[in-house]
Amino acid sequence: MEKLLPRFLDYVTTDTQSDPYSKSTPSTEKQWNLAKKLVMELHQIGLQEVSIDENAYIMATLPSNVDKKVPTIGFISHMDTSPDFSGKNVKPQVIENYNGEDIVLHKGKDIVLSPDYFEDLLQYKGQTLITTDGTTLLGADDKAGVAEIVTAMEYLVQHPEIKHGKIRIAFTPDEEIGRGAHKFDVKKFGADWAYTMDGSQIGELEYENFNAAKANITLTGKSVHPGYAKNKMVNAIGIANEFLSLLPPREVPEHTTGMEGFFHVHKIKGEIEKAEIELIIRDHDAVHFEARKELLKDIVDKLNQKYGDYVSLVIEDQYRNMREKVEPVFHIVEIAEEAMKSLGIEPIIKPIRGGTDGSQLSFMGLPCPNIFAGGHNFHGKYEYIPLESMQKAVEVIVKICELTASQIK
Repeated sequence: MEKLLPRFLDYVTTDTQSDPYSKSTPSTEKQWNLAKKLVMELHQIGLQEVSIDENAYIMATLPSNVDKKVPTIGFISHMDTSPDFSGKNVKPQVIENYNGEDIVLHKGKDIVLSPDYFEDLLQYKGQTLITTDGTTLLGADDKAGVAEIVTAMEYLVQHPEIKHGKIRIAFTPDEEIGRGAHKFDVKKFGADWAYTMDGSQIGELEYENFNAAKANITLTGKSVHPGYAKNKMVNAIGIANEFLSLLPPREVPEHTTGMEGFFHVHKIKGEIEKAEIELIIRDHDAVHFEARKELLKDIVDKLNQKYGDYVSLVIEDQYRNMREKVEPVFHIVEIAEEAMKSLGIEPIIKPIRGGTDGSQLSFMGLPCPNIFAGGHNFHGKYEYIPLESMQKAVEVIVKICELTASQIK
């Protein structure tokens, strides 16, 4: 456990930001820097069958130390960080014995992490927090998960008295841009089931996530001198504005929670002759999800009937709710729940308002619930993680390995 903090700090100071506009895998060359470092480290701690493929997917094995047939289980995390905020020159700050007051992240820029706004901070009074310096994200999503898995495997290697079956681990690139599982070799991984260590606060245990799609709307127009434009000009910006006005105004991320779905417009650009809107569609319920896609089609049809065929729509499904693949093997959730309770952790079982590699992997034949990694406020300068939550995550991994072996007679 003593290596957990320095290991995590080493990982987060290695820039691995992914790029949604790149066509390569990994999407950025710099992800290789951490990948190669991890391969060396996995060899050093004593794992076997350590491999890295041409797309930077890393896999390794901790062999079984029992003489009976035990399911092979896996643990998976991603190496990349979000393109939403800078991951370059991360300077983590370690706050020991947090006193429950404001944390000044950057004095010069007056950037403060305050419990007045982020109430969850008060849960961790007296603990050790790792924060940003206010100029970058931290990268706990998901380098905390990577550090926890490596540390748990090292602990099991050093404590052979803890009985377990064959354990497989994997680290993936490009999860933050929705491609983390695209080239994952499930057959090569060879696990009966796995867990992603990619959740947030301590206790989170998730086996359902959003159904997800992205939509690109292109609007064309006709530019005419504005002084002579009546009945001639078609302003693509105006049509784009009308499109947005027809979306449900309260069904957006800032007004939804729990099981509520949404539309999220995250990019818009335009001129008179061409405008483009990019948005994402999210809903846990499959029927509601399809209805959201139909609504976009209806809006496009309505605008084309009004103005002519000036609006086009392309919808692309991204991932689906893993619940339908996990529920038939629900004992894998129950094992994780039992592991947490045995360690004095209250499980927080709730749907993910997002997606993980596990959602795609579940549909690729590898049922894969999600377990907390411990961080808060991902993808931005207010990101932080309690060291004690990371330590508990390590303990949960170890306990799951132990329980899986002990429950097989």
